[in-house]
Amino acid sequence: MTDSIDERLINIELMLTEQQRMLDDLNEVIISQGKEIDTLKKENALLKTLLERETVNPLSEETPPPHY
Repeated sequence: MTDSIDERLINIELMLTEQQRMLDDLNEVIISQGKEIDTLKKENALLKTLLERETVNPLSEETPPPHY
């Protein structure tokens, strides 16, 4: 009977160890993705700013070329 309990405890400990390893791996992925999201947000903001500067104005706001 003791062997059965010992085996069950060992199996439970092995499963808990595996779950802890998986949680650690998932945590690393989450941290990595968070950093990537922050980088993408900064790049997006920069591109948005550049796009706003480069946008063509409506004709009513455009100044005519110098030869007019």
